Amino acid sequence: MTIAEPEGRIIETGRQSSTTNKTLNFPLNAWYVAAWDREVTRQPLATRVADKPLVLYRTEDGRPVALADACWHRLAPLSMGKVIGDDIRCPYHGIVYNPAGRCVAMPAQEVLNPSALVPSYPVVERHRFIWVWVGDPLEANPDDIPDMHQMDDPAWAGDGETIDLNCNYQLVMDNLMDLTHEEFLHVSSIGGENISASDFVVQHEGTDVDLSRWMIDIPAVPFMKSQMKAQHDYTGNVDRWQLIHYRYPSTICIDVGVAKTGTGAPEGDRSQGINGYVMNAITPVTATTTKYYWAWMRNYDIKSQLLTTQIRDGIRHVFTEDTAMLEAQQKAIEASPDYEFYNLNIDGGGMWIRRILERAIEAEDRPVRR
Repeated sequence: MTIAEPEGRIIETGRQSSTTNKTLNFPLNAWYVAAWDREVTRQPLATRVADKPLVLYRTEDGRPVALADACWHRLAPLSMGKVIGDDIRCPYHGIVYNPAGRCVAMPAQEVLNPSALVPSYPVVERHRFIWVWVGDPLEANPDDIPDMHQMDDPAWAGDGETIDLNCNYQLVMDNLMDLTHEEFLHVSSIGGENISASDFVVQHEGTDVDLSRWMIDIPAVPFMKSQMKAQHDYTGNVDRWQLIHYRYPSTICIDVGVAKTGTGAPEGDRSQGINGYVMNAITPVTATTTKYYWAWMRNYDIKSQLLTTQIRDGIRHVFTEDTAMLEAQQKAIEASPDYEFYNLNIDGGGMWIRRILERAIEAEDRPVRR
């Protein structure tokens, strides 16, 4: 396995290398998913992104708003308050704030204190998610939101859910960038004996990391076998692909699928197979808690709500196995905070992400927690 650096230099990842076990802080100048679009309504929603408590709601015309969830007066949670028109009223003493976070009404006085405001955060609704920028608002550019168009492209269908995890967000990304764990953790569903033995390539450019793996002429795993039987009436060997795309700060989209072996899938012809995208948005809540938004999208039989529900429920079961492992790993890390991780070749993708995040945090002149 090789890693391509931005300058084009090729370096090998060493099986005997190690890295300090770090609980990574999180960059603030970045777009994070704060909620599903369906979760944000006229009723205030409390959430936390990168250790910042937020309240989300919609204005009368449906525009999402993100404010700090603490009243200027006595820090009462605005999420316990009430949306009035386009504004939100504190539940404690009735101070009202507009979507920009500025106080527009105070009880028992006509003159408003000019310092009465709460932080308002840039917010964008895109790809079925509500994205927020909790850093310098002057740096917020909606064009930097990662491409997850399969989420709302009419050529794709699917659904997903949220998992609340008691672990650092970096562990989730490590897990998604190294899919060899499927062979051992997900034996009955998406695992397969050929994953860890197959070749793969990691490429890095700027803040993007891509990992590609092909497995040629192998038996289909249970999940893929059932889909191939239903869509193509085929149960023979397949060519399988896993193409993983990390985009800063914490989204990972995985192009997955199988096709009848020898029908040209590696060359680009996937017509004799099935194709899905595992969409993952990983939002740090605190140093040791994470909100993991996932969906499984497909480009076949897209009108079948039954299939959408069946796949969603099946993937939910798979991810419960990941949840148990990640939370157990976090507990072990907390019990041995000075332990150094040993890196295998399979860790190449995750290692690049750690470097990217560390550099981003240092660029903000914020310490990396160790």
